Amino acid sequence: MLKLATYRSLQVFLVIMTVIGMSFALFFLQRHLGLLPCPLCIFQRVGLIVMGSFALISAVFNPKSKGMRLLLWLGSLIGIGWSTAVAVRHVWLQHLPADLVPSCGPGLNYWIDTLPVLQVFKEVFAGSGECAEIAWTFIGLSIPEQSLILFSVLLLVHVLILWRILRPITPSHTA
Repeated sequence: MLKLATYRSLQVFLVIMTVIGMSFALFFLQRHLGLLPCPLCIFQRVGLIVMGSFALISAVFNPKSKGMRLLLWLGSLIGIGWSTAVAVRHVWLQHLPADLVPSCGPGLNYWIDTLPVLQVFKEVFAGSGECAEIAWTFIGLSIPEQSLILFSVLLLVHVLILWRILRPITPSHTA
């Protein structure tokens, strides 16, 4: 059992979950169902990709230095923390009463082309009507709610990885 929870195997798990999450979003939600991602969905994907990138570096190079492991863990944590925070905001927007939902904006592409970067972030996090729409559900959960569950699990995996960094498996621990 302890072999399944090694630093490297946990990093590989994060990479696999990134590939599954991104594949589900791209191939099933976008290509099969024809759903276009709203700005908050795109921001969640960015955080997942950041997490997966740091996890991939960690899995491939498997650094031995505790400092390097902590640095890569922090980058990965920031990515999934970002995704989780955006998913929380997205779920909140979806549960607002209809009269409190922000109106639809001109879209992320327009904002990126015309506004400074900080203003783009402000507009995206303010949300828009398109982010509050529930376009598809599975077992009664909207896409952002499903994402929030996945991201929460990945945050728990990060806690386990931190524990592995601070208390690595040694022969004395396995006996």
